[in-house]
Amino acid sequence: MSEWNILLLPGDGIGVEVVEAAVQVLDAIGARYDQHFRFERRLIGGASLDAFGASLTDETLSDALEADAVLLGAVGGPKWEHPDASDRPERGLLRLRKGMEVFANLRPVKVYPSLRDASPLKPQKLEGVDFIVVRELTGGLYFGEPRRREIRNGQEYAVDTLEYYEFEIARVIQVAFELAQQRRRKVASVDKANVLESSRLWRKVALRLAQSYPDVTLEHVLVDTAAMKLISSPASFDVMVTENMFGDILTDEASVLAGSMGMLPSASLGVEFPKPHVRRRGLYEPVHGSAPDIAGKGIANPIGAILSAALMLRYSFGLEKEAQAIERAVERALEDGARTPDLGGALGTQQMTQAILERLQ
Repeated sequence: MSEWNILLLPGDGIGVEVVEAAVQVLDAIGARYDQHFRFERRLIGGASLDAFGASLTDETLSDALEADAVLLGAVGGPKWEHPDASDRPERGLLRLRKGMEVFANLRPVKVYPSLRDASPLKPQKLEGVDFIVVRELTGGLYFGEPRRREIRNGQEYAVDTLEYYEFEIARVIQVAFELAQQRRRKVASVDKANVLESSRLWRKVALRLAQSYPDVTLEHVLVDTAAMKLISSPASFDVMVTENMFGDILTDEASVLAGSMGMLPSASLGVEFPKPHVRRRGLYEPVHGSAPDIAGKGIANPIGAILSAALMLRYSFGLEKEAQAIERAVERALEDGARTPDLGGALGTQQMTQAILERLQ
């Protein structure tokens, strides 16, 4: 029996509900495949602000660094959204990513045939949609300096800085090329090189690295064109790689392809990726937010969190067979008509989780 230490950071809103659903699935996988998952729970985001006055404490960050992997729910909510607040839930998440040095965020986007009618796009547009977005996670506007607000010439003034070093760009683009070699060998590098200096550097680095991957086709796509192509021809993408804010926005757009933002998982990985057979620490979380409007109602879609747990098994623990078992159980549940309200159904969070657990047997 192998033993794995997992830090749970449920966070705020529906994060608490979907993380508990993922834990149930992990427990079932552990029992079936003789794996032992040991869980510790800590606070992050608004819950941590309320309890400790900080969106992420030093102690929680230390626990994250000592764990084999971290499974997170969601952070944020109207309670903590005052524009003049010195700390916000999202700041804790950014600090966690930076502290764990997880620079590559992998967000797979797959359209299940049984869910084509759940998407606002025509079913024929969704044929063959199966791609992955690699988002740079620790640079760009979210971390650049200077960043401040002040009074200037009698007016309130704000500045954010979009900055990247060459090495930050190179390491995430390398991840994209390595992933493409395992897939359909196409990389779409998304930038705004017609306007931004940071994007011109991004494109220069992408062109240089492409020479080391002659078996992979590299395409440069401006971010506005990428946003359009996600709707007009999403099946044309295989691996998309882009900077932090562009990736944040584009993956939220891509969630409509899958039928709901509640469907999408993500894996945030660090310096060990993409070396095979290396045990690596990672941060795993569904793409959706805390959804305070439905928090506590028991109707949140747990699939994004459950599939994030599957990615954890694959990328941090090397448990491919177990990861595939979860993914097959999710697909079978959907094929059999199991649906939460966001997918047009009536199952609650626990009922949907139970449907997946039954198909793990």
